[in-house]
Amino acid sequence: MTNAPPRIAIVWRGDREARRAATPQNNRFHRIFEELAAVGLAPEPAVFDEDFADEVLEQLLAVDAVLVWVNPLDDGKTRKILDPLLRKVAEIGRFVSAHPDVILKMGVKEVLYETRHIGWGVDTRLYRTGADFRQAFVPTFLAVGPRVLKRNRGNGGQGIWKVELVGAPAGGATSISVLEAKSGSVPETIDLSDFISRCEAYFTEGGCIVDQPFQSRLPEGMIRCYMSGSRVVGFGQQLVKALVAPPSGSGREPLQPGPRIMHPASAGPFQTLRARMESQWTPEMMATLAIEEASLPIIWDADFLYGPPDASGNDTYILCEINVSSVFAIPDEAAAEIARAMASRLRQSAV
Repeated sequence: MTNAPPRIAIVWRGDREARRAATPQNNRFHRIFEELAAVGLAPEPAVFDEDFADEVLEQLLAVDAVLVWVNPLDDGKTRKILDPLLRKVAEIGRFVSAHPDVILKMGVKEVLYETRHIGWGVDTRLYRTGADFRQAFVPTFLAVGPRVLKRNRGNGGQGIWKVELVGAPAGGATSISVLEAKSGSVPETIDLSDFISRCEAYFTEGGCIVDQPFQSRLPEGMIRCYMSGSRVVGFGQQLVKALVAPPSGSGREPLQPGPRIMHPASAGPFQTLRARMESQWTPEMMATLAIEEASLPIIWDADFLYGPPDASGNDTYILCEINVSSVFAIPDEAAAEIARAMASRLRQSAV
C-alpha cells in the first residue's frame, strides 16, 4: 500500500503539441504548480481540446481533484464538450473547481439579476427571449440614461454593450449609439430595432440578456476582488477603457486600458470592500444561489465599479460581473492561498 500524494490535474486549453510538451514549469500556471507541490500535493498538466477530449477524461478520472482554467468562449470554441466531461469526473467523487453547475449559478451575468437585492446590486432587468427583449427594452429607458446590456456567458467583453439614445424616435425609428466592451471596439450608430435583431443570437441554448444602468464613474477604474472560497486573497485595480467612448476630436481609435495593479488582501484602500465581501455579500450570494461553502470555487473574482458616494461621502461598489471559469492573472499571494484551499478541501472530503 502506497502513501502517494493526492494528484491534482490543472486543466487549460491547448492543441495536441501543447498537451505533449506541457510540464509543471513551462506554462503560465507554474506558480500554482509550485505552491500545490509545496503543500504536499502532486499537480500535473491536463491540456484540453475537443479533439482529444476522451484522452483528457481518462486522465481526470484517475486523479483526486481537478482545477480548471478554460474560458466559456475562446476563438469560436465553447465549453459544450468540456462541461459534461467535468460532470462525469465529479460524479465519481472527484473534486472539480469550478464545477460547471456552480459556474452556471455564479459565473454568468444572470447572477447580477438574481443578487440585485444584495448591497452590490442596482436596478437590473432580465430578458429571457428575443420577444421579451424587443417588447421590454424600449426607448423610454434610454431617455433616462445609457444602459449596459450583457449576454449571459462570455469573456473578454464579448456581448457586453453600452447603449445610448442618440435621437428621439422619428418615423418609427430610434437611433442609438452602441459600444461593445470587446477590445478594439469603437462606437457605432444604429437603429434600435436593428440592434435588437443583432442580439437575437444571445438567447440561443437558454441564454439571456441582463440590463443595467451605465455607471458614470467607470472612467475612475474597476476593482477586481480575488476570492478563494469565501476569503479575499487579493485585489487588482485597473483603469478600464471598455465602454468608455473616445473623447471628442480624438478620432475613432479605441482607447487602451491601463495596467492592472495587483494588491494583497491586506491593502488599506480596499478593507471596506474586503469586509463587505467576506462578512456580508458572499454569504448572501451563497444563500441566494444555494451554493454551499464546500462548492465555492478555489479561485474566483468579483469585478466592482465605483457607485455614487453614500450620504457620508464614502465610496459605494457596484458589481459588474463575477468570473469563475478562468481567473488569471492573479495576485502573487493568491497561488499559495489556492494551494492551501485545495489541501483543505481534500482533507474535508476524506473525513
